[in-house]
Amino acid sequence: MKIVIAPDSFKGSLSAKEVAAAINQGIKQSFPNANTVLLPMADGGEGTMEILVDATNGEMRHAVVVGPLGEKVAAAYGVLGDKKTCVIEVAAASGLAHVPKGQLSPLKTTTYGTGQLIKLALDEGFSEFIIGLGGSATNDGGVGMLQALGAGILDENGKEISFGGGALKHVQTIDLSHFDKRIASCKFFIATDVKNPLVGKNGASYVFGPQKGATEADVKDLDDGMNHWADVVAETTGKFLHNSPGAGAAGGIGGAFQAFFPARMRRGIDVVLEYCGMDNHLKDADLVITGEGKIDSQSLSGKTPMGVAEAAKKHSVPTVILAGAVGDGIEEVLDDSIAGVYSIANKPMTVEESIANAKQLLRYTSRQVVRTYFFQSLIKKDGYSIGNHG
Repeated sequence: MKIVIAPDSFKGSLSAKEVAAAINQGIKQSFPNANTVLLPMADGGEGTMEILVDATNGEMRHAVVVGPLGEKVAAAYGVLGDKKTCVIEVAAASGLAHVPKGQLSPLKTTTYGTGQLIKLALDEGFSEFIIGLGGSATNDGGVGMLQALGAGILDENGKEISFGGGALKHVQTIDLSHFDKRIASCKFFIATDVKNPLVGKNGASYVFGPQKGATEADVKDLDDGMNHWADVVAETTGKFLHNSPGAGAAGGIGGAFQAFFPARMRRGIDVVLEYCGMDNHLKDADLVITGEGKIDSQSLSGKTPMGVAEAAKKHSVPTVILAGAVGDGIEEVLDDSIAGVYSIANKPMTVEESIANAKQLLRYTSRQVVRTYFFQSLIKKDGYSIGNHG
């Protein structure tokens, strides 16, 4: 019996590593001799860098850069085991975790520190990049990142605009004469599950701005500024980001990569699956167990469980999905590759109780799932001893 354990984190509760470990413990309680492969997953959001570094036996490197509010923050970037590929998460330098409670303001926050991390990696000789776009505190269209890399983002007086999405309305000229020339010869894989355009009701400001502290009035101002920024980008580069899928990711930094970098947008889960060698692990697997904090109809759009299930289906391996909560539209998630979707809540409980007891609940649910799934086949064919452990 071989079971591949490939969950995302349960946000606010457990990391992907911790989720995988708890599931493994539950399996071993029922089937101590099971061959389990633990492959913690991410979909381009926070945690992607660490997972890719761990999966390839790479290393983390540390730096002090400009944070989202313009202050100095400690940040890190990853080097994969091939020693050629650099992994950077926007959240590492420009993420929500760097903004104190009550100070969220996408009118002011900047991606400058993300650009500094890219420049540091370029200085160290890296030319292949994986950029994870989740968890940003910004809505500046990637302007801060471009400024850190030498681009002049100038107002009507020929001066650099200030940090933040609130300054985008002042952009008159984009001067690329000092934009880092090394970028043109690099490869950038942009890992994200976000398909939102840059502007409009489905764009960066309206959809994600409120999560970053924007009021209703702020959202309108941010979107107007982003639309103006997109107009100037189109005049400068000939690339129209306004309705471009994925341009709205991470407060519009996705659009900056589309317009100014030799970049390819990829689903974050596909990048992680590739670098974790998922296809090789699935070749002789009997079952895959994946999961995330909540699964619902939105999980169809590039989230970890569905990406894992799609990979498993190619090898005719069934998938079980575990979730802290099962939301509306779950019937849209189910297909013939998914053996079942299970909430780990084993009795009526609050969200807070589920979060606090997530490890125990995961152990219990995974134990029950594998006992149900393998019970008859193991008794009849393989002679595995079925543990009676608590």
